[in-house]
Amino acid sequence: MDNYLQKYSLLKEQNVSRETLLEFEMFISILKKKNEEINIISKETAKDDIIRERHVIDSAQIIDFVDLNSTIITDIGSGGGMPGIIISIMAKKLNNSAKFYLYEKSHHKSAFLRKVSRELKLNTEVIQENIFEAQNLESGTIMARAFKPLPIVLDLVYKNFSNYKNLILFMGKNGEKILEDALKNWDFNFEKKKSITSEGSFILNIKNITKKVKY
Repeated sequence: MDNYLQKYSLLKEQNVSRETLLEFEMFISILKKKNEEINIISKETAKDDIIRERHVIDSAQIIDFVDLNSTIITDIGSGGGMPGIIISIMAKKLNNSAKFYLYEKSHHKSAFLRKVSRELKLNTEVIQENIFEAQNLESGTIMARAFKPLPIVLDLVYKNFSNYKNLILFMGKNGEKILEDALKNWDFNFEKKKSITSEGSFILNIKNITKKVKY
């Protein structure tokens, strides 16, 4: 197990439990096996160490921005469960009662998310539908990783969520320019945190999204 602690050393500040790290490893095992049948992640990156850092640790680093007192936490484009499944694994070990809504329109990926949720006994609900067609949604934290460009996500949350606490997004190396451009059309409060897995990337925590009025 100490070997696992070393492999997840990037998460040392998050104080992640041994049980959680074991469940991360179980998730990786399930993902690799299923990825041989359907394309969940790139075949070239389906190796333990790459999945661990690029997907699991990258997703886990947002935990400090997640409102764990929420009744509902929503992943608006869950794909292979990053970050929704990863954060729900962490929440379980924190004795958190929040339910995770995982939106994924792909039948195969939705089936995978349900399988992982059953095997790891996670408090999730997989919703196989296009999030853009859902209306009057309510959530605590909303999160998205490798989903849609920032302006599209802002518009989605603004139009489709009647109530929410905050929105967490993963921003890449061009993130500063994308953020600057978005602020020309949108007003929102935000915090930034440097990514622990990718130099020049950052996590964006957004609240109070409003559209700027054009005169």
